[in-house]
Amino acid sequence: RDEDLRADRQPEFTQIDCEMSFIEQEDILNTFEGLIRTLFKEVRNFDLPEVPRMQYSDAMRLYGSDKPDTRFEMQFVELTEIVKGQGFPVFDNAELVVGINANGCANYTRKQVDELTDFIKRPQIGATGLIYLRHNEDGSLKSSVDKFYNEVELQKWSAALNTRPGDLVLIMAGATDKVRKQLNELRLEMGSRLGLRDKNKFSALWVLDFPLLEWDEETERYHAMHHPFTSPKPEDIALLDTHPGDVRANAYDMVVNGTEIGGGSIRIHDRNLQALMFKHLGFSTEEAQKQFGFLMDAFEFGAPPHGGIAFGFDRLCSIFAGLDSIRDVIAFPKNNSGRDVMIDSPST
Repeated sequence: RDEDLRADRQPEFTQIDCEMSFIEQEDILNTFEGLIRTLFKEVRNFDLPEVPRMQYSDAMRLYGSDKPDTRFEMQFVELTEIVKGQGFPVFDNAELVVGINANGCANYTRKQVDELTDFIKRPQIGATGLIYLRHNEDGSLKSSVDKFYNEVELQKWSAALNTRPGDLVLIMAGATDKVRKQLNELRLEMGSRLGLRDKNKFSALWVLDFPLLEWDEETERYHAMHHPFTSPKPEDIALLDTHPGDVRANAYDMVVNGTEIGGGSIRIHDRNLQALMFKHLGFSTEEAQKQFGFLMDAFEFGAPPHGGIAFGFDRLCSIFAGLDSIRDVIAFPKNNSGRDVMIDSPST
């Protein structure tokens, strides 16, 4: 499989892959949750509790990620309505103003705060700046924008983020999707700095109801977020004609410690629905028939409701072993050039 080369990807890897007929999403979630809980017990002697479920929209709103690390809290709190109208242009012009509460970090020095600012300004993250609010041990509040916000206004920030003396609030502002991704990176960095991402602690999560379609700015049309055979939620089908970006998919991922270890979906098994999907993806009837005629013709004979999920075996092994890269659990991993350095090794 043509995967790009990252710590959690290799061009060759192993999957635990199931495709099942006459099933619904609930069947798959229950079956594979049973598998993962059994594996944690057998491999790590860890009793993984019942796996909570979270909507994709909530994961993005609360964590800025579709694979949130739930070993620690530090959830996002949106401040947009609270902070606007005080003459601070960064907030007044932002689509979203959002913050996190780093418990016990009010004693961070100017140097430490500058380090965090430099971290989010890296090209990989691309943020332009960071606003902070200290809840000092004496109960007073101090922000980096005191010129625009008095004590009464800062109390509103403090109340929204439920701060206590000793806490440090970190705030970012900008376009919604962009700033959520940036704050997610900062949240993970703070989690690491505070020792909250213990490799011997495990937290699993189902992320459900991904968007069916996503807008592509370059082509100026919608593309399938997963693939064009993922079925939409029945109650959302009517939205395809009016608000296609709001249509939710019967798609699901399992996340452990901020890593997606498996994902899948319920497939479309109805010819008319598949034709409608192709239409909204910009295929003409002729193009759809040319590329996917084999599938459409098969649907003429009837197909059972079906779906599946695949777990990354190597990713699971790396999490069980407390390792950062799946290369360390693969017998013959590829390097950054995609080469197997063992190929030229001597045979004796």
